[in-house]
Amino acid sequence: MPRYVVQRTFPDGLSVPMNDVGADALGGVIMRNAEKGVTWVQSFVSPDKKHSFCIYDAPSPEAIRSTAQKNSLPVDKITEVRVLDPYFYR
Repeated sequence: MPRYVVQRTFPDGLSVPMNDVGADALGGVIMRNAEKGVTWVQSFVSPDKKHSFCIYDAPSPEAIRSTAQKNSLPVDKITEVRVLDPYFYR
């Protein structure tokens, strides 16, 4: 399955509460993603919480865009990526 980096901008900052409300919200994202075969692997968030860089396994960029829309998440850019392991060269 292809892997992608999804870049997002949150003008007001991303806020996910560290409680049951936040856990339920993220669980809903995971559930809706699964409907299209999209797996959220990991995300990185800028210190100001206005930008995120999310790693996804998905059948296509279109599947990611579709689930983002269902999850009310912005998408700035989707880039297919592959692993480059710096220790492989030693």
